[in-house]
Amino acid sequence: MFGNTMYRDTGLKIRTLHVRDIRFPTSLGSHGSDAMHVDCNYSCTYVIIYTEGDVEGHGLTFTIGHGNEIVVAAVKSLSPLVVGQDADQIFNDFACFWRKLTSDSQLRWIGPEKGVIHLATAAIINALWDLWANLQQKPLWKLLVDMEPEKLVSTIDFRYISDVVTKEEAVAMLKAMETGKEEREEQMKRVGYPAYTTQAGWLGYSNEHVKTLCSQYLANGFTAFKVKVGQNLEDDRRRCTMVRKIIGWDNKLMVDANQVWDIEQAIEWMKQLAEFKPLWIEEPTSPDDILGHATISKALKPLGIGVATGEMCCNRVMFKQFLQARAMQYCQIDSCRIGGVNEVLSVYFMAKKLGVPVCPHAGGVGLCEMVQHLQIFDYICLTGTTEGRMIEYTNQQHEHFENPIKVIHAHYIAPKMPGYSTVMKPDSVEAYEYPHGSKWQEMFAKGLFPDPTKQNVFVCPAK
Repeated sequence: MFGNTMYRDTGLKIRTLHVRDIRFPTSLGSHGSDAMHVDCNYSCTYVIIYTEGDVEGHGLTFTIGHGNEIVVAAVKSLSPLVVGQDADQIFNDFACFWRKLTSDSQLRWIGPEKGVIHLATAAIINALWDLWANLQQKPLWKLLVDMEPEKLVSTIDFRYISDVVTKEEAVAMLKAMETGKEEREEQMKRVGYPAYTTQAGWLGYSNEHVKTLCSQYLANGFTAFKVKVGQNLEDDRRRCTMVRKIIGWDNKLMVDANQVWDIEQAIEWMKQLAEFKPLWIEEPTSPDDILGHATISKALKPLGIGVATGEMCCNRVMFKQFLQARAMQYCQIDSCRIGGVNEVLSVYFMAKKLGVPVCPHAGGVGLCEMVQHLQIFDYICLTGTTEGRMIEYTNQQHEHFENPIKVIHAHYIAPKMPGYSTVMKPDSVEAYEYPHGSKWQEMFAKGLFPDPTKQNVFVCPAK
């Protein structure tokens, strides 16, 4: 059982799956604000898988407020495919179970493998990986690192991507990097993985707040900063000037348009920002427009500006095409936009083969906690380098997790506790469950947000 597992537990049948709608009022401080998303309330669909034994699995998927209830409903629709299953059987053929979860003949119709149903899939799959890591008493990154290459690759569904990378190639990649794994693991425990910050770059922040945060993050060792752009060119130039004045020209600056531009508009806008030497422009246009990103990439290459995207990329098939088309110079996987750890791993293998560095999207609720595990695995087992690679960091909602991230001198230190770092504090869950949590009730009473339980919904009468 489980490759290296040294026990046999008869309590691994999944007894129930519980899902909750958790939201935080981050819009009140303009946290997360960008050109497309002006009023984010960082939220998550929070899943707990209970076994007949005493081990649980906690997972989540991230949203920004309204609509989180739809993902919750999708999890409930998928839960009959999970409850009653034996966890040991799932983990012994995880790729098969993943395909089963994404291939229900009726639920697949409302994807397939994209949108709300795939976000719900990610929450469930992430909870299962947390369960597996807890059973092994290892942090998730260590669970992945310690797996035999064949075992790890067996968790991935290669359907639709075998024209780019095969199971055999993936196994060979892992075996080729076995030398030096122990040293790289110690590096992650001692020094950690480099991070960049978006915290100073939210579009809704005042100039003074941006200046203060830039100075604070510089003092904390950060050398890479991302700024949101895309609403007003002159304002973008002013803000980039302001940030460059503080961080200097030896440090990295990235910009992020969050999908607001058309193709030619993106190219012309970035020509106007080229003097600020941005490392990349993130999400310059529709996240589905692969050829559009390729056009932008080609046009900006002479300016030394790369294109980064992926946080809204729906599945491994779209990542495959982005990578094949050289439409991204920085691959930004998200821990729950695609279908959880299994599918994210497939993107790492494709990026490795095609030579594109992975710089994960993070921030939000729990994203930093999760992606650190994946990127640490990539360093130890696949790439062996942090050159041109960073993990995004924002200082948001970490206090609500039992095992929050540990960032020292702008580096993520490898987690020590078992699991996927996804267990939320019970008090936080009770306070911020929407709409009945105590914090939300207080905010409704103060008139900070409308109470959805008291809103009238007009229904057109039948003729």
